Amino acid sequence: MSVLTRDEAQTRAQLLDVRRYTIELDLTTGDETFGSRTEIRFTTRTGADTFVELKPAELLSATLDGQPLDPETLDGNRLPLKNLTAGEHELRVEATMRYSRTGEGMHRFTDPTDGEAYVYTQLFMDDVQRVFAAFDQPDLKSVFELSVKAPESWTVLTNSVTDPTDGVWRAAPTPLISTYLVAVAAGPWHSVTTEHRGLPFGLHCRRSLAPHLDADADELFEITRQCYDRYHEKFAEPYPFDSYDQAFVPEFNAGAMENPGLVTFRDEFVYRSAVTDVERQTRAMVIAHEMAHMWFGDLVTLRWWDDIWLNESFAEYMGYQTLTEATRFTDTWTDFGVVRKGWGYDADQRPSTHPVAPEAVDDTASALLNFDGISYAKGASALRQLVAWLGEKDFLAGINTHFERHKFANATLADFIDSLAAHTDRDVHAWADAWLRTTGVDTLTPSVTRGADGTYTLQVDRTGSRPHHIAVGLYDLDVADEGRHLVLRERVDLDVPQAEPQPIGKRPTLLLLNDGDLSYAKVRFDPDSFDGVRTALSGLPEPLSRAVVWNALRDAVRDGELPAAAYLETARAHLPHETDLALVQGVLSFAAAQIAGRYLTAEERPAALATLSALCRDLIRRTEDGDHPGLRLIAVRHFIDVAAHPEPIAAWLADGTVPGGPELDPELRWRVLSRLAVLGATDEATIAAELERDPSATGQEGAARCRAALPDAESKARAWEAMFTADDLSNYLVAATAQGFWQPEQADLVRQYVPRYYTDAVAVAARRGPAIADVVGRWAFPVFAVDTETLRLGEECLRDSEPIPALRRKLVDQLDDLGRALRVRQETHQS
Repeated sequence: MSVLTRDEAQTRAQLLDVRRYTIELDLTTGDETFGSRTEIRFTTRTGADTFVELKPAELLSATLDGQPLDPETLDGNRLPLKNLTAGEHELRVEATMRYSRTGEGMHRFTDPTDGEAYVYTQLFMDDVQRVFAAFDQPDLKSVFELSVKAPESWTVLTNSVTDPTDGVWRAAPTPLISTYLVAVAAGPWHSVTTEHRGLPFGLHCRRSLAPHLDADADELFEITRQCYDRYHEKFAEPYPFDSYDQAFVPEFNAGAMENPGLVTFRDEFVYRSAVTDVERQTRAMVIAHEMAHMWFGDLVTLRWWDDIWLNESFAEYMGYQTLTEATRFTDTWTDFGVVRKGWGYDADQRPSTHPVAPEAVDDTASALLNFDGISYAKGASALRQLVAWLGEKDFLAGINTHFERHKFANATLADFIDSLAAHTDRDVHAWADAWLRTTGVDTLTPSVTRGADGTYTLQVDRTGSRPHHIAVGLYDLDVADEGRHLVLRERVDLDVPQAEPQPIGKRPTLLLLNDGDLSYAKVRFDPDSFDGVRTALSGLPEPLSRAVVWNALRDAVRDGELPAAAYLETARAHLPHETDLALVQGVLSFAAAQIAGRYLTAEERPAALATLSALCRDLIRRTEDGDHPGLRLIAVRHFIDVAAHPEPIAAWLADGTVPGGPELDPELRWRVLSRLAVLGATDEATIAAELERDPSATGQEGAARCRAALPDAESKARAWEAMFTADDLSNYLVAATAQGFWQPEQADLVRQYVPRYYTDAVAVAARRGPAIADVVGRWAFPVFAVDTETLRLGEECLRDSEPIPALRRKLVDQLDDLGRALRVRQETHQS
């Protein structure tokens, strides 16, 4: 299949204006394929040749201006349109299309709980071609008019309000939107509806999840209304579509997709089991993020994929900021600092890094690789820094000018910067060059000097070239509290690079750069401040300040400047006193997955797990009064994950509860059983019995994970066959199997599969495409094998095996992380 290049898209955009798509889909033709009829009305400015994209199971017919086209001329995914004359044209295409099992195109899922089938589209980037014929590029916007024939018991959702008649659901024509934003979701949905400000709102999920959606519907609608109202306070342009549906769909590859009028979410956000408040906050942030896209991406759309930051960075920033301003989740930037910031920092230090706004993305395959921590987290961090530097009033004025100039059209980075520049005297073009056109993470390091009068000055050294507007927190120990807490003396605003050293008075116990986390940079501590961190980190008064410190410690470990064991010691000392759930979750996750899992050797791992187990026990004891259920749930989950011996968690499973709570709901039961499988303390019969108890889609994934984790050669062989040879597992079941397969405790058992991984991953990615390539590159990589031979084999694969772009990118990143882990081990042992 040919990918679309930037040059081809520009040529076609100069040639065509696309007026209207009329699309008829028939979802009643069986479980494997569906019918697709497309009529495209377009005009050409001059006479020329071009092409339309389509990936059919079978192209049945095509006519251009009433004249038949030869279906045999379809070349891969391109149907040539020859000898076009200037003026109006009509293209009609009829095809049979395949349902997907990988979350691309029209995905079909059968719910194992009740046997009901559901389908939905994910047409992002170039997957619209799997559903209907299209001139598939974002700057050829058009009106779309859909009709969908569906089984009698089904409901059909689209971008617009739909009207069912005799089994055919007809949708109102859309405003001008891009091809990748067209959406259909069909099945026997359970729906909850309401209305807000005259606009219909809907929530939809599989019938088997109905009780769980009903339990959270009020919360979901409240978040939706609050964000909707706040965006209308910020934006002069009103919501541009005729309805707002949110469908929670199965086996979704992304977190969500911003289809106008019909946002699709992964249905793990319909919680079947107990969750923490920070998880509810994450769901709320995704709702806010996707709603922001109705303006950033849907109303005004990028012209080409080099400006994906205009979609994702803005939705990311607006999601967190609006949630903080409009909902009960008032501390979202701490979660951003803990989770998203690290994602951006990690991505920006790999060989695959790229600017937030790269100057050229050659084709759609390259563009797909840029949906990463840079386009989301780094871009949002850059915008937060821009607001701090520019001021929110001028920032919002520039945004509203941008909407006014480009609504229902397309725009570029230059267009956006021009809109901002109209409302400020600051040089936003220079800011964009420094922040959006460069790569890498700056590092800020303090230098404190004592003057002759006994007072101190601060000089901040910077590696990198970006200007930073930051706050510096000066903290002193609270002598009235025996030195356990820190008191903020002052926050000093500082521009880096500095014109001259900054006076700070007496020497603080802790000098914290980037306090408030308004910029995007790694920070370091001077020696006295590092002593203050180790003494009183948990005594910092604000969680966002503590997040900056924990991120600094994390970065220092990854850079080989802080021994991994020292991070564990700090966590052991301070995490039992932490109150912020995002921080507890983030620190435990990094300590377990990276420090115990990769940065320490196999011989050092048991002691690290024992430390983490003791830490979790402390948190469990601290929450026995029942006042902190979220904190207790996090501690219980992590205690299960790091258990070195089966007895305590096996007793929990047998009793159905943790002493003092919580009861073991399906998520916790599968988590315990998975760890017992790793430890060799369960068997196939027990897994089968648990699956009978929970036959849901999540139960199927839990069983696949457990079976792949069983420590015997036969189970590993079956799991490998399922992942890499059979080709019948869905995207989610491949991921679950991969998550169970590699275990540090089973290194000798699975070592033979390390060289096989590279050849088999390349082959399955070539057969099954980018979505499966992403899964096997992310989850099936042998992360436990931190050794030079694994690195050598991977480098050889990249050099000689020609993996498809989606897998190549994952391997480049995985091998860079592997090389980093080897360096951390070496530097730790040398020190």
